[in-house]
Amino acid sequence: MPKSLVTGGAGFIGSHIADALLGRGHEVVVLDDLSGGFQENVPTNAVFIEGSIVDSSLVKRIFKEYTFDYVFHLAAYAAEGLSHFIKRFNYENNLIGSVNLINESILNKIKCFVFTSSIAVYGKNQLPMREDIQPVPEDSYGIAKLAVEQELHVSRLMFGMPYIIFRPHNVYGERQNIGDRYRNVVGIFMNQIMQGSPMTIFGDGNQKRAFSYIGDVAPVIAKSIDIPGAYNQIFNVGADIPYTVNILANEVAKVFRVKPNIQYLDRRNEVDEAYSDHSKAKKILGAENPVALEEGLQRMGAWAKTHGVRKSKAFGRIEVPVNMPPSWRS
Repeated sequence: MPKSLVTGGAGFIGSHIADALLGRGHEVVVLDDLSGGFQENVPTNAVFIEGSIVDSSLVKRIFKEYTFDYVFHLAAYAAEGLSHFIKRFNYENNLIGSVNLINESILNKIKCFVFTSSIAVYGKNQLPMREDIQPVPEDSYGIAKLAVEQELHVSRLMFGMPYIIFRPHNVYGERQNIGDRYRNVVGIFMNQIMQGSPMTIFGDGNQKRAFSYIGDVAPVIAKSIDIPGAYNQIFNVGADIPYTVNILANEVAKVFRVKPNIQYLDRRNEVDEAYSDHSKAKKILGAENPVALEEGLQRMGAWAKTHGVRKSKAFGRIEVPVNMPPSWRS
């Protein structure tokens, strides 16, 4: 029976990947510091270890205790907009923590290191985003993700460690942390509606994103290690059709049967359009046509109504408050 480590496995995407791996017959060990995830998300049949990938001694002990075949690395603080203002925290968690895992994976000769990167590596004005485009990230989060991708590439050349890299985007669905005010716009909208608050949008709401349902992302990542053609490759994964944030707000309001109540805030520094080409994933991984936005929102909305409101709190370790959106300060 293969044994897999899932970092960030108490989080949104990580817990769904842990589920998918268990369904494929894996033994699963979840490592998560619960900074953005919740222990209730961890599958019952997985071993749960509370701790951070930044703790190199802990990572070393875990690899010594368990003989992993695969590492699925999802632990990250994935707020690209906020990353401008928390640079040290961003690089410690998203780059140095990843290097700790890569080091131990090389030393313990794992069969494949699966890394969840982001379309944030692409930057702007490169549409549709394809895997063969030269990345030019626009924020510290994207820079960190790209650095890990490059580290995996050179580690493959130097030490022979296989990898698979995924670049998902705007993933939403059940178990998302709807209380996070800095990321995951679908969850933010749902949480605001359930609190009777207006849905807040930065800028005019005409920025476009392709919103990806979790059921179209996690199973593809989990099965990739069983597809030889996926090894040492990079894949976009997610939805094909972009929608404006205004359209998204209206669709979320429909799910909750309320009239859209939108509050427009000053524009923040972000790309206007972000959507990817998925022909490579469809060809090699057999990724199927994604769930339609309306259906995915209905599924997540049903979960959110049962789950209830989750209180949001401000990030307490801002390093560079200059030019930070006022709504993120309180």
